[in-house]
This record gives sequence, structure tokens and C-alpha cells, in this order.
Amino acid sequence: MTNIVVLNNQIHRNLRIKAGASAVHGDNQRFVQVPINEVPSLVVHYPLLFSKDSETGAFFLGAMLGFDQGENLFLSEDGKGQDSYRPLNLQRMPFYVSGSDLAIDLDHSRVSNSEGEPLFKDDGEPTPYLQGVVAAFRELRPGFEMTKVFIETLMKHKLIESVVVDVAFDDGTKRQLNGLYTIDRTVLKDLPDVVVVDLFRRGYLGLIYAMIASLKQIPVLAQKKNRRLHESSK
Repeated sequence: MTNIVVLNNQIHRNLRIKAGASAVHGDNQRFVQVPINEVPSLVVHYPLLFSKDSETGAFFLGAMLGFDQGENLFLSEDGKGQDSYRPLNLQRMPFYVSGSDLAIDLDHSRVSNSEGEPLFKDDGEPTPYLQGVVAAFRELRPGFEMTKVFIETLMKHKLIESVVVDVAFDDGTKRQLNGLYTIDRTVLKDLPDVVVVDLFRRGYLGLIYAMIASLKQIPVLAQKKNRRLHESSK
């Protein structure tokens, strides 16, 4: 259940947020939606792939954090904290946007009256933490709109193809992840020069090659999984 209301510096003056990365507070996601303007920060850590919204069927861009449901291999083993870049869509929890206003889910487990980061100073002004949340939405909101146009352009040129992620682990188990999509490199190679120039000028060519390069993070992610499996078997 959610209880999303517009944030108010009087009504919510004393609220605090348990802001750190935590599995029990919602960071236990194996795939999280990301915008294209975040790609430079993400590509050195995460495989970046497309998936489809289960309700609308629309493509979205996401960062892969694990192989199993509810698994984020970038969290520390106790499920608290992580030492790598944390996607903005996880950082912003439990906040949303409501029109031009910032909203908060009062029923989210991160919300507290006694623990965590304060939202407002004594004079009602936002704290540095809340200012950081607002800054995150300044990246996320327009970023998702830009991502939509980016994906529409890729689809126009038939640059998106289905991919199956097959991984085998040291304990003998295997995972096969379906419903994921990446850049069709064969189509990319055969694009007319005029299209390539257009993609370059729009800043899309760099994003395309960043997504292709990010696939090298899949075996790195598998190594993280193997280390967890070894530790759990001791």
C-alpha cells in the first residue's frame, strides 16, 4: 500500500528518511529503470538493457543489478549499503513528483519520525538531503522523456533486438533471463551514413556504444554472484 501526498514543510517538518542503500527498504531490485542522461555514471558498473513494461508493453531502459528476483548484488552482503554508484531511481525513494510538486509516500518503510535524514531545517527550509532529492528529480523527470525519444529513434531504425542472458555459476546452477533487449549490432553496422551522422549529432551514437560496452559487465556481475554463492556455502 502507498500513501502518497504532496510534501509540506509544516505538516512534514519533523519527518526523517532512512536514506541509505538497503534491501529491506526497496533496493532489492534486480533491474531498475534508468534515464539516458545517467548512462555515463551507470555504464562502468551495470549492464544496461531494454525491457518492456508489463502493463503497457512499452520499452524502457534499465540497469541490471542481479540475476534472481529481489537480488541486488551491489548491496553489501548484510543488505545495507553499497560501495558503487547507486541509480537515481533508487536514491529518490520514497519520493515522487505530483505535477510540479514533490510528493512522499508516508507509508514507505524509509519514512520515520526518529531515524535518518531530516527533510527540513527549523525554519522550514529544505535540508541538504532534501535538496539532493530535488536535484535527482531534475535529472530523472526530463531524463525519462529524453529516453522515450531515444528509444523511439532506435525502434524507427530497427536497432533493438531481443537477447537472452545465459549464465552458469560455479555451484552448477544456471540462470536464463528473458524479456531483455539490446542494440542490434548488425543493423547498426549497415545503417546509411546519413542516419549515422544524425544519431551522432543527437548524442545517440555514444549512448548506443555505451550500451554495447556495458554488456561486458554481465560476466563481472556473475563473478559477484559466484562470490556470494561461495560465501553462503561456507
